[in-house]
Amino acid sequence: MTTPARLDRLSALLEGLKPRVDVMRPPIDASTLAFDATSDQRLHLHLVLRGRVRLQADGMADLSVEAPAILACRANQAHTLTADSPLALASLMCATASLEGPVASLLLDEFSAPLAVPLHDADASLGHVLQLIASELLEPRCGQPALLERAGDILFIGLLRHLVAQPRTSSGLFNGLADPRIAGALVAMHAAPQDNWTLERLATEAGMSRTAFATRFREVMRHPPGKYLGQLRLSIAHRAVASGLGLKRAARDSGYASVSALSRALSRTRLAQSPGVTP
Repeated sequence: MTTPARLDRLSALLEGLKPRVDVMRPPIDASTLAFDATSDQRLHLHLVLRGRVRLQADGMADLSVEAPAILACRANQAHTLTADSPLALASLMCATASLEGPVASLLLDEFSAPLAVPLHDADASLGHVLQLIASELLEPRCGQPALLERAGDILFIGLLRHLVAQPRTSSGLFNGLADPRIAGALVAMHAAPQDNWTLERLATEAGMSRTAFATRFREVMRHPPGKYLGQLRLSIAHRAVASGLGLKRAARDSGYASVSALSRALSRTRLAQSPGVTP
């Protein structure tokens, strides 16, 4: 009897994100840490390993977490971190995940507001990473910078796994990946967005009828399947054009039927983003 292949919910998404994670340690004499807002497609991750840390951002309610936990905040949100003790700040690790792939905006949409993620019930693999980082920060050894950089990559993937296993909201990307049926369709779209995905084909990937799939997808993902696929393709096309690949290559890579179809989609996006225009 052949064992069914396990659904890999993150690999295709990670390929589309192309994350590059950089790690930093707070200055020894710092009492607070301030992060200016930037327009980059980046996600700040603050790993709290000791004590309590508070995140403050303009227009947002303060977030306060007790170790172990992660505070996540998009780069376009200026924010400040304050710890309740020198030990808490000294054992803090900050990482910046620069998302250099074409579907970065889909993930960043899940962090429209700063997010606090308690890790008391993290799975064993993420727990091992936390223990390794904590040990390295308390007793630095040879090769620490290189080890922490690699630990930052693992921490980012571990956080995504944790949010898929325990979504923090009632709908959205992590909820979709948490649903085995919807995840099947999402993985298929993320892996080959240029394919001719019909509602029937996506429903087959999910193992559902077309009607049941369309209803459930909208409930979980906030959008119908066609709109989500359109957002995915448009994100890929935007990144391809910005990289100088040209409209013909961008249309082929993202799944648009023609250059004119892509041009119209890009024009609609520019119009919707213009001041005073309601999408």
